[in-house]
Amino acid sequence: MEYVIGVLLLLTFFGLAYYCIKGHNLMIGFLVITIIWTVLPLLGTLGASDAFIADNAVLQFDGFDGLIATLNGIYQSAPEGWGTTLVNVCWGAWFGRVLMETGIAATLIRKTVELGGDRPVITMALLNIVTSVIFTAMTGAGPVIAIGVIVLPILMSLGIPKPIALFTFMESVAAGIYLNPVNFAQYRAFFITTEEMPDFTLGWYTMRWGLWALIIALVLTTLLAAFFLKRAKTSHAWAAQTPQPAEAAVKDAPFYTLVLPIVPVVLKIALDFSVIGGFVIAGFLALFLCGKMKGGFVASCQLVNKLYYDGVVDTAPLVGFLLTLPMFNQVANLASPYFKAILGSVMPRTELVVCIAFAVLACLGLFRGPLTLVGCGAATLGVLSNVASFSVPFLYCVFAIPTITGNIGSCITQSWVAWGLAYTKVESKDYLKMSIPTTYIISAVLYVLTMFTMSGLGAEWFI
Repeated sequence: MEYVIGVLLLLTFFGLAYYCIKGHNLMIGFLVITIIWTVLPLLGTLGASDAFIADNAVLQFDGFDGLIATLNGIYQSAPEGWGTTLVNVCWGAWFGRVLMETGIAATLIRKTVELGGDRPVITMALLNIVTSVIFTAMTGAGPVIAIGVIVLPILMSLGIPKPIALFTFMESVAAGIYLNPVNFAQYRAFFITTEEMPDFTLGWYTMRWGLWALIIALVLTTLLAAFFLKRAKTSHAWAAQTPQPAEAAVKDAPFYTLVLPIVPVVLKIALDFSVIGGFVIAGFLALFLCGKMKGGFVASCQLVNKLYYDGVVDTAPLVGFLLTLPMFNQVANLASPYFKAILGSVMPRTELVVCIAFAVLACLGLFRGPLTLVGCGAATLGVLSNVASFSVPFLYCVFAIPTITGNIGSCITQSWVAWGLAYTKVESKDYLKMSIPTTYIISAVLYVLTMFTMSGLGAEWFI
């Protein structure tokens, strides 16, 4: 019976992968698969061998009350446990809206263009750096689109072909996400809670792996974009001068406010200061220093409330997904014994083999595939973590690479990449011709980094 249930679960796993590839609603997809993965393992316990049940404590229920406790853990306790992640997401989205409202993000980009002049490669490299820095603090489709409508016309007005401009911008966004505290908290919750392993902090992760991952992804993106640009014909499909908005909209933010986007990250890394506290401090400093709080107390309250509202709207689809994802994570633990029975003999059991396998299969991070945590990678994680004893930091980095580089920057199913394709009128095949090789190249280098920095971590990994 355990093998029959294992095969059925595997079929539903591939069904979920297909569902994700087709770009359907992830919240509904994960809710449905959670229900299926609840029913099948419970049915399996009725016919599985006594030895199989005895070897898997997760399938042992202490009567009806034990069964109810298991179901409550999946459908109640699991989403409740992600409260911290959701709070970080909402405040991060608010801070992103503040940076747009105050003009700090736009000013950073304009100053970068002035520095690069009319040298396309230099300007592109500088914009990549600024974009990555901005998205160490900002996250969500709204901020990406808001920055994209500034950066993309500039790149294309310099003669950079539209596919290359879109590619280099989106991959630069992904590079910045490697240090984004909101995304770190979101992905970290797939593995552990803060209470379970408080030493796995953003500061520890940044100095050991995250900062190097950002630099590697950014450098390789820029070099590959320059390579593609050298092979492509210069394009002037967009006018050299983009339409100028109203004067008030293009007024530069004060120069001393341009450091504010990195303040939350720096405070977290240097002092292990609260991420939300960093967003609040930097956000209100930006509003005050940029003159957005001069309209009196009531008007200022309305502005802050509007920015928070707009930020939450930006992240609403993500919040819905995050409320169903922990249910799926929890039920994957219930289903893992059956997956182990089917796949246990073929899953990699050493860190070196894991890194090689994930590097070779990097394309499975695309299209919400079985390597990305924002697709059906949570199931892969559940199986992999149950067949061998890997440290949490190692597994985090292993799955972060296809999730960030493979999905956030390279995949056409990502919402802001899909927007970019429509905005620039770029064909998806032209984008994938660059993003797929880039996924493999960046992933291969980052898995080498992972082996050097995260392998061999035992119980005292944090020392």
